[in-house]
Amino acid sequence: MLKKILALCWFGYSTLALAGFEVVALGVEGGVNSANLTAYLIRADNQTQYLALDAGSLLPGISKGLAQGSFPQVTDAVTGDDQPERYIFRQLIGSYFISHPHLDHVAGLLLVAPQDRKKTIYAAADTVQTLHNHYFNWKVWPNFTDAGNGARLGIYRLQTMRPRQRVTLGFTGLTGVLYPLSHAGTLSSMLLISNENQAFAYFGDTGADALEQSNHLERIWQDLAPLVQQKRLKGMIIETSVSNQVADNALYGHLNPTWLLKELKKLEQLSGGAGSLQDLPVIISHIKPSMKQGAASDVTIRQQLEQGNDLAVKFVFMQQGERQQF
Repeated sequence: MLKKILALCWFGYSTLALAGFEVVALGVEGGVNSANLTAYLIRADNQTQYLALDAGSLLPGISKGLAQGSFPQVTDAVTGDDQPERYIFRQLIGSYFISHPHLDHVAGLLLVAPQDRKKTIYAAADTVQTLHNHYFNWKVWPNFTDAGNGARLGIYRLQTMRPRQRVTLGFTGLTGVLYPLSHAGTLSSMLLISNENQAFAYFGDTGADALEQSNHLERIWQDLAPLVQQKRLKGMIIETSVSNQVADNALYGHLNPTWLLKELKKLEQLSGGAGSLQDLPVIISHIKPSMKQGAASDVTIRQQLEQGNDLAVKFVFMQQGERQQF
């Protein structure tokens, strides 16, 4: 009997230790195609609601996810009168995090607002102000928030996150800490998501510190390093918008493979040196399509990242609608 009890306790501990995150990619590109703009869903393995990480394309990605079986919990029995797509964005997305207010990160949110239900949008102060002043203003779009000018429809509550302060993210069961990023004059942000003793990092658009003349990424690496050492960082989503063929003066606040690898090298050094990042999942986001004959940006970027990957990280290229566990 004692052996059975110990075995059950060990099984419970192992299950907790292995608990992680589910990620669904609703949009993976960085422009041009309005049906595939940056948006991801994340939830803890022990929770039912997702946190949306940006919202460039929602419905197109949800539709692709349904077609690929990425929402097995959505059945006719639970959706009722709603179409599955509507049920997912209304009932399963519990809250939104918007990294910065560029259109390719918020377009999907604006479009679903008329049929969404009340929930909170989390963002840095500059993003909240831009959403109020330039989107939800009755000129570009009705004011679906509970503050700002004109009639307030009250669907969304815009919650300002202060840098480096932990916030409970609605009813998702997740907490998050916001870190500033520099994006060619626009204030962007990274969200460090936590559930119990596990963490996941989501980066909005960002340039390299050396080009942006900032230390934002350096400060992030300093805080992520202990999580890497303790094997608590389950993965990250970070952009590599263009290939190495794009000159530094034309990056406009984005990363290419060379600069991402340089930045990850800093994290490796802070995390214990060579080999410390081995098998760390790094999901590559925001790839900009080339729109040229015979030139596939994602293929080129993948090749350039793998060629320079002496870090042994696990680069992941999720497709729209795909679901993965981390």
